[in-house]
Amino acid sequence: MELYRMLQKVLFLVLLFLGSQVEAQLRVDFYNETCSNAEAIIWEEVKRAFFRDRGIAPGLVRMHFHDCFVRGCDGSVLIKTTVGNNAEEDGPPNAGTLRGFEVIDSAKTRLEQECRGVVSCADILAYAARDSVVITGGLGWDVPAGRRDGRISRAEETIDIPAPFFNLDQLTQAFARKHLTQDDMIALSGAHTIGRAHCTSFSDRLYNFRSTNGPDPALHPLYAFILRRQCPRNPQGTVDLSRVVQMNLSPATLENSYYADLLRKRGLFTSDQALTTSPESLSEVQDYAMSNRKWLHDFADAMIKMSEIEVLTGNAGEIREKCQIALQTSRRVNTHPPVPDGRAPDVVVAFG
Repeated sequence: MELYRMLQKVLFLVLLFLGSQVEAQLRVDFYNETCSNAEAIIWEEVKRAFFRDRGIAPGLVRMHFHDCFVRGCDGSVLIKTTVGNNAEEDGPPNAGTLRGFEVIDSAKTRLEQECRGVVSCADILAYAARDSVVITGGLGWDVPAGRRDGRISRAEETIDIPAPFFNLDQLTQAFARKHLTQDDMIALSGAHTIGRAHCTSFSDRLYNFRSTNGPDPALHPLYAFILRRQCPRNPQGTVDLSRVVQMNLSPATLENSYYADLLRKRGLFTSDQALTTSPESLSEVQDYAMSNRKWLHDFADAMIKMSEIEVLTGNAGEIREKCQIALQTSRRVNTHPPVPDGRAPDVVVAFG
């Protein structure tokens, strides 16, 4: 029995060591010697795209989030659907709503010319998300890099992405499964201050909330009225899939107005307003509403932590030549058809 306990302890220490080794392989300035212009090239592509379309920045942040919550931050969200395999891009939270593929592809093309086979698509997406935060007014951070690309992308696995109708407990549990705390979740939720959302992501709150034939009582009546004007029902009683609304009054500027909106019952999604439903989470919302600086710092820290979820490093995975094509594509067939365009938010970062 004593020998058994000793072996257990040794095994635990070995696993702990291996885990720390994998984590250590992500490091800042990873490409300094192998592709020194990598970050500059990615920044140029993000900047060029943003000045053409400001919705690209929140789109890239959201894409990074959706990548990390499915199989970790491995670039699998970038893989295109093929015959025999519906990829993550066609999963219910993503179908027809992901934006920014062309930015990643442009950066990858330039990087392959600069340093062939060196920079992973997963790292490009992590850098692009950081740059998108900076270009919209947020704080920058040093991106730990060294991720390798995954080979598998399955639409059905996007069920791991938190949904816009989740309550606080569901949100907390979804983030905990990815080793993120409720504090991380509340800080990351502030990315909903930029971008737009499809009306279909929250229309259940406007017309017949939980079969009450009225709006969600957690939604300010005037705000509900404004949203109904922006998201009218058609004669069939449904909302047009193509209609979108701004997340708040400053959809291209990353700042803490999101939290002030929550205190005024102006959270767009159920999952947004849910952050005010416990004393602990409400207190944090109040802190962020009062201090933009505190939120920006906590948001940057949480983004770094999120970007390290279940990463592939070392000899795992691959470095894709084209981000949309895995060298070993999964052949598993998804029996669930993708939802129509518009089920999920357009360019916001989280919760569907």
